[in-house]
Amino acid sequence: MQIKLPVLLQNIRSCKICEPHLINGVNPVLTAAKKSKIVIIGQAPGIKVHLSSKPWADQSGKRLMEWLDVDEATFYDTSKFAIIPMGFCYPGKNPKGGDLPPRKECAPNWHPPLFQQLKHVKLKLLIGTYAQKYYLGKSRKKNLTETVRTFEEYLPEYFPLVHPSPLNFRWRRNNPWFEKDVLPILQKKVKELI
Repeated sequence: MQIKLPVLLQNIRSCKICEPHLINGVNPVLTAAKKSKIVIIGQAPGIKVHLSSKPWADQSGKRLMEWLDVDEATFYDTSKFAIIPMGFCYPGKNPKGGDLPPRKECAPNWHPPLFQQLKHVKLKLLIGTYAQKYYLGKSRKKNLTETVRTFEEYLPEYFPLVHPSPLNFRWRRNNPWFEKDVLPILQKKVKELI
């Protein structure tokens, strides 16, 4: 018997599988509804999101909303967008800089039952290398830049994107084609679906 989405979400939000590995404790952050049309699959919450329990409630989220050409109310409308990261909890700070990778337990345990419930999803935005590696597998290109550049190969199911982190300013500066050629198509797709 398939578990109902509200119960599944409650189970995920009370998940403690990774607790021994999380120095900041568990706080699974995600949103979804039966009618969600687009799923945003990012990496894992950052510290601001961990503290607020609101997905993408940081500078990366502001930029992502700009890229999608949606306002905050639309972005957080679960009938339009589900937010299901590769790791639901903040993984902690990486001593080498940035955050640690998302925990590997979340996606295999929770993504399949979630996607069984989300029957109206028309597009999955794969933000960053972790989501692209997991969902695109061997069809990924040699690096993130080439995967994003050839995004049309993955449509209509997937749309690979670079992470909108302010730390990626050099990548955006070195790849002006992204904002010129990719974002207009992304915005058009989003408008069509929501």
